[in-house]
Amino acid sequence: MFVIKLVPMIKLVYCITKKAGTTDDEFFRYWKNVHGPIGARIPGLRKLVQSHSRTIAGDKHEPSYDGMAELWFDDADTLLAARQSPEWKASTDDEANFIDHSRVAYFITEEHVIVDTLNQHTQ
Repeated sequence: MFVIKLVPMIKLVYCITKKAGTTDDEFFRYWKNVHGPIGARIPGLRKLVQSHSRTIAGDKHEPSYDGMAELWFDDADTLLAARQSPEWKASTDDEANFIDHSRVAYFITEEHVIVDTLNQHTQ
């Protein structure tokens, strides 16, 4: 059995809401196919994940946001440097095309995995 030691990374999380008048399909298509490639060019970015909200029949809880983006960096210095890049500016500027900035949550995290049956490694 292999034991893999994971190094904590910094993860920036955005919870986002689509602009008024935008359908879910339009929002998710634009976010994935147009904005995704723009964000993927941010220097120092190690991982970029988009989580698109879903409605499940029988679930009484409405989503508070339309999606969540996770941007992974090696450390805080790498994140801060990325924020100064033209690629970050391009990504931020593009957000005006599909995000309602009055309904966004933002935070920086260090992830602590409690259960992970998908990846069989010891932390």
